[in-house]
Amino acid sequence: MDSSVLAAHLEGWAPEPVEVTGRLDAWPVLAFAGLLDQPAPPHAPGDPLPPLWHGFHLLDHPAQAEVGEDGHPAHGRFLPPLPDRRRMFAGGRLEVRDPLRVEDVVTRRSSLVSATPKSGRSGAMVLVTLRHEFDRDGAIAVVEEQDFVYRSQPAGTARGLAQAGPQRQVPGAPQGEWHLRLDPGAALLFRFSALTYNTHRIHYDHPYVTGVEGYPGLVVHGPLLALLLLELPRRFAPRRRVTAFSYRLLRPAFAGAPVVANGHAAGELTAGVPGAEPSVAGTVTLI
Repeated sequence: MDSSVLAAHLEGWAPEPVEVTGRLDAWPVLAFAGLLDQPAPPHAPGDPLPPLWHGFHLLDHPAQAEVGEDGHPAHGRFLPPLPDRRRMFAGGRLEVRDPLRVEDVVTRRSSLVSATPKSGRSGAMVLVTLRHEFDRDGAIAVVEEQDFVYRSQPAGTARGLAQAGPQRQVPGAPQGEWHLRLDPGAALLFRFSALTYNTHRIHYDHPYVTGVEGYPGLVVHGPLLALLLLELPRRFAPRRRVTAFSYRLLRPAFAGAPVVANGHAAGELTAGVPGAEPSVAGTVTLI
């Protein structure tokens, strides 16, 4: 299927923005810190959330009858109407004008920025960008954009680029002045799926991810890799504040292989399997 066919499926698709309001309570802060085996960041009312940790709040909760074969809702406001739809998180951007805080009451306004059919080495795809604005007391405190890639891929079809051959080895991958390691086993991925209410089966269902979506193993969540990058300034430059962050998912990481994050105070961050090309790269702005 080429990009022009995918474009035809998108004709007339123009979802309206949606708003949801809720309180940012402390429980997810404690839960994610526990997943990382880290002491919890401050979690009293009024304490600032680490950047991107708002992703554990204001979660969608579709009825079970609405969940599709891949674990995602079969139909959703921002899910493009493609046949045999397969989804992959591709990256994003974050602007922190004023940190969100524990016990804040926040309204998140989500909207479609673009849906662009493309053709690449791995075939036709649609790049969807969503924008989320987090309003507190009538002012936008945080703006986040997320990029998703959608393909039309029949069940059992091997992935294109992701499985296009052995991954090129990078001898002596450099260590940054900041570095840390995450060991994403199946239990950790399951806990992260539960914490984010993410039922996408590529993260916990081994027969599905290998037999239907064509990956070699359980896939590490893209948002978890982005959060791992932001753990570098949180742990190694705790007195500095993140005002902006951009990142791009470059290749999947899989359960069972360690992921090492490296970075510098100058703001360049990467993470991936040691000795191989990075799975994610990002840039952070600190003040």
